[in-house]
Amino acid sequence: MADTSTQSIQVHAPSAEVAAVICDFAAYPEWAEAIKHAEVVEEYEDGYAAQVRFRIDAGVMADEYTLEYAYADDLSRIEWTLVAPSKTQKSQEGSYDLVEEAPGVTTVTYTLAVELAIGMLGMFRRKAEKLIMDTALKELKRRVESLPGA
Repeated sequence: MADTSTQSIQVHAPSAEVAAVICDFAAYPEWAEAIKHAEVVEEYEDGYAAQVRFRIDAGVMADEYTLEYAYADDLSRIEWTLVAPSKTQKSQEGSYDLVEEAPGVTTVTYTLAVELAIGMLGMFRRKAEKLIMDTALKELKRRVESLPGA
């Protein structure tokens, strides 16, 4: 069973701008260092990605996998699950929750649960999860706040 980790960061931009960056999967390789390729393989009728195939290389771990996405109507929650096991993951569930605390200030909470297909001591797994989440949130913040008008 996968342990769940949660981490939050404040982004100085409206929640709609944060959601737009999260939903622009094809652009992930431009700003998310470990993601080498992201391809939308299936869309919902409204144009949002239903399934996205990722290729990552984080130095110590490389993998290819497909995630299935679901969205709250107002994009305040974007969640995903692993479609099928990959070479390093048995399962993955995650979400971004966006709360606009004040005009132009959004708290992004990232929740992630990954069950690895490879053995890893709990202490090392938690350290890796923290690093992955910390990096993902900082890269998201940097990307959103670097956009014109942010």
